[in-house]
Amino acid sequence: MKKLATVLALTALATAARAADANVADDRAAVAALDVRYQAAVKANDAETMAKILHPEMTLVVGSGTVISRDDLLREARGGAIAYEIQDETPGSQTVRIFSEDTAVVTARLRLKYVTGGKAFDRTLWFSDTYVRTPDGWRYAFGQASLPLPATP
Repeated sequence: MKKLATVLALTALATAARAADANVADDRAAVAALDVRYQAAVKANDAETMAKILHPEMTLVVGSGTVISRDDLLREARGGAIAYEIQDETPGSQTVRIFSEDTAVVTARLRLKYVTGGKAFDRTLWFSDTYVRTPDGWRYAFGQASLPLPATP
């Protein structure tokens, strides 16, 4: 009887571990897709979609040290002062790490090609975006972007 109880307990633990792995995989896929959706919303100056994804207390720190708030990002999108041609992650560069049931970090290489104030920019950088799980689902809470990477031939 003890042997049967042990086997049942181990089976239950293994089943729980498989379920936890499946949840992590589901979370990883959901956050990965959400981050790609966010980049597409920025590219389209789609402030409505950005607002749904951004956490109310979202902050972005760029390579120069400038701190940009959620309101700043949404105001910029609504104003349409930046016309994006490219705002896309480099295929295969995205990594999503799940650190707890409520925290995930996306890291990817991002190419930006846009015009603002009559001036054209074309740069590539690395970013890390932190997502937190809220009662309304995953939300983008904190981002950090590198300085532009050196041009490659």
